[in-house]
Amino acid sequence: MPAKKYLKEDWPMYLIFLVVICVVASGIAKMKTSEVVFKEESPDYWMAPSLYSDHITTGEKRKMIIYGEDLIANTSKYLGPQGVVKQISNGMNCQNCHLDAGKRQWGNNYGGVASTYPRFRERSGTIENIHKRVNDCIQRSLNGKALDTSEFEMRSIVAYIQWLGQNVKKGVKPKGSGIVELAYLDRAASPGKGKIVYNQHCQSCHALNGEGLKTLNAKSYTYPPLWGENSYNTGAGLFRLSRLAGYVKDNMPFNQSSHQAPVLTDEEAWDVAAYVNSHPRPAGDIKNDWPNLAAKPIDHPFGSYTDGFTEEQHKYGPFKPIVAKRKEMMNTTSNK
Repeated sequence: MPAKKYLKEDWPMYLIFLVVICVVASGIAKMKTSEVVFKEESPDYWMAPSLYSDHITTGEKRKMIIYGEDLIANTSKYLGPQGVVKQISNGMNCQNCHLDAGKRQWGNNYGGVASTYPRFRERSGTIENIHKRVNDCIQRSLNGKALDTSEFEMRSIVAYIQWLGQNVKKGVKPKGSGIVELAYLDRAASPGKGKIVYNQHCQSCHALNGEGLKTLNAKSYTYPPLWGENSYNTGAGLFRLSRLAGYVKDNMPFNQSSHQAPVLTDEEAWDVAAYVNSHPRPAGDIKNDWPNLAAKPIDHPFGSYTDGFTEEQHKYGPFKPIVAKRKEMMNTTSNK
């Protein structure tokens, strides 16, 4: 009896309490929903789309995208020395440099390619499209021969790259795409110090003499060669020290580091990049590169230059004096 009397007399209080709980819960739910929407609309980093959740792309286009990804992941299978389509490259795969078939954050991915091409590039002095950019990689990083733009392999690679960047606004390079830019050292990068870093962290995958590790069928590489006749040539982007150092810092040792928790320090990344690029490799065709000499990157390792510094310093640094000199030259020019 007392219990029934208590509930009967106090039910308005319980009703009010329940209403308050519902309102608070609703507010929390809305807050969480808005947080999720915000994260989807403004991600911290570019995220690659997934064909598993893409129910719009169908038919021939979907087949081309799938083939394009396979070409990036297993380039040598199709275009290597024993390629089933053509024999035009050195046995490396595109994803040896563009990790996870160009999908990994800060792994030299393709997130910002479709949104930023066509564009003018100082290296060629022309407006380049994606086809040109792909062929640059084949001719330089894979030390191979160009594909015709009409070939199914080229069209499939381009379809895949465009699909990866489908949600990126035109003209935008999303955070997490490409390669991070490291701060310049106050000294020259040291191949000698880099050798120590290489022996500690790199040779277990890339071998003592930088020859890499081939797959079981010997038709490709699990871990690519870093120098020698089967590595990238002197025209490749990674032959520029800043590009290789930034790539190494965020991605190496392979699968042991991340952008948030790198294994190597900046100095170690610069030094090991210097060690790798101090070794011989195929010569790239660079005679038509950088028609505007003043636009050459400060770490482009081949002359001529307009700033008066040597090839040695342009290759290994220190780079800060070159930066200061170029700023001085620009100020002098603008004041005339």
